[in-house]
Amino acid sequence: MTANKQNYARKYGIAIDLLSYDFAIVKDEENVETPADGMLVIGLFMEGCRWNSEKFLLEESENKILYTTCPMFHFIPIKTDDIAVTQSYMAPIYKTSIRKGILATTGHSTNFVLMLKFPTVEHPDHWTLRGVACLCALDD
Repeated sequence: MTANKQNYARKYGIAIDLLSYDFAIVKDEENVETPADGMLVIGLFMEGCRWNSEKFLLEESENKILYTTCPMFHFIPIKTDDIAVTQSYMAPIYKTSIRKGILATTGHSTNFVLMLKFPTVEHPDHWTLRGVACLCALDD
């Protein structure tokens, strides 16, 4: 992710510390083209909710289903000041389902990756109270 930001910063002559990621969910994963900027990410899992690909919104989990697959995301490098404010839930991404790790110098756990933006009609607190998060890998 850092290399992707570095490439973007060099390409457009922007200081890397001014950049963040904005996110777009890929609608047609079968016919997606490689983006000019950013990267496509697939293979994440969701815990505490599920994705409705027809409505393009988060929904409640189905009974007895702990994990669901996350949709493909386009991670778009963008100046932090240019990110549009919308009703969304910022889901933490963790490397594993154990949501703890050694506290790094950044103030985050070493298990934490970044926050991923999901569109929602519910207030973001709704999903926070359910412990919604994304995982890079499921436990064996």
